[in-house]
Amino acid sequence: MVAGIILAGGLGRRMGGLDKPLVEIDGLSLLDRVVAALAPQVDAVMLNANGDPARFSRFGLPVEADSIPGHAGPLAGVLAGMDWAVRQGLSHIVTVAADTPLFPADLVRRLGSAGGMLAIAASGGRRHPVFGWWSVALAGRLRRAIRDDGVRRINGLTADWGATVVDWPDRPADPFFNVNTPDDIVRLKNLLGS
Repeated sequence: MVAGIILAGGLGRRMGGLDKPLVEIDGLSLLDRVVAALAPQVDAVMLNANGDPARFSRFGLPVEADSIPGHAGPLAGVLAGMDWAVRQGLSHIVTVAADTPLFPADLVRRLGSAGGMLAIAASGGRRHPVFGWWSVALAGRLRRAIRDDGVRRINGLTADWGATVVDWPDRPADPFFNVNTPDDIVRLKNLLGS
């Protein structure tokens, strides 16, 4: 069984500190769209977010903060997801970004079918390691990498750990397009309209 972990622990610096998952486009927040895309693909969904979890109460999701202090990046969110999944008795997690609502409907199936303990998505030859399939058996190793070795870069870690890369086409639109700036909101509106 697999848990879907939505990573929303970032600071939103490029959006002026906005809480990106709650940004609305045409009446739906980015998080509404991500949950709708992820929930049918997994057995359970959890949101990794720092700060006051009450701001996400309307979604009815369990919310877990990073267990590693100091905004250690997406790897801290992956670890929080693994720890939560272990407590639920789940063997794998799939991680997705809260600001990337167009990810593929076959994400979990294809990543899980890649085999091994770790697989990540790519599109047009570019890696998107935040979109990953992780065995929870990697939790101890990941905790040591973050806490003891100071590893923060998810791209470097997944490469070093030999993640299988599963590629999707990036045309007509990149399914891993993410919203980082106000201009990206406009671009996403255009993509959703087409």
